[in-house]
Amino acid sequence: MRLAELSRRSGVPTATIKYYLREGLLPAGRRVTATQAEYDETHLRRLRLVRALIQVGRVPISSAREVLAALEDEELDHNSRLGTAVWALPHGPEGTGDEPAEDAARRTVDALLARLGWEAARAYGDESPAHRMLVTAVASLTRLGYPCAVEDLAPYARSGHQLAVADLDLLERYESPDEQLEAAVALTVLYEPVLLALRRLAHGEESNRRYTRRDG
Repeated sequence: MRLAELSRRSGVPTATIKYYLREGLLPAGRRVTATQAEYDETHLRRLRLVRALIQVGRVPISSAREVLAALEDEELDHNSRLGTAVWALPHGPEGTGDEPAEDAARRTVDALLARLGWEAARAYGDESPAHRMLVTAVASLTRLGYPCAVEDLAPYARSGHQLAVADLDLLERYESPDEQLEAAVALTVLYEPVLLALRRLAHGEESNRRYTRRDG
């Protein structure tokens, strides 16, 4: 296909595609004339992944290159490729790392992960953006005096594991590694508002069940 068709099928403007080509995020097409090139389905899949990273995930160009490099690294397994893609996404605020509350929060998080048997999460530790984000959140709860002991966090973690199973079941509907990476990025970003909305709706339902007075 020519550039115009690639743009039409991907939904990405031609000027943006040319920018991705210049930045090395999209491989060059097969040259047919001095000024024209042809593209195929592999370009379309890669373009959708790049769009998911940059436009949906708000991943910087430099980080997008790292994800694409991981995709092409044959020494990495699929788990490592998916992790690289999700880690590249912007995460929540992180602490300074040296406050007493953060030290206590880190111990709480480690105890939680140990109770759950999440050995991969423990092994990565602060290398993981999600781990650092959790430590910061627990530290904030601690400073404000709200419940955040292991037994308080465990139900959220178990629910999170059930969500992870559902997420990976969705990913496995896609066949190629590029499509799964694209879906991992897009679904992580786009489903988080869904999770927040459903949690708040569930709050309303449970509050209504517990506290609404019913005549008779």
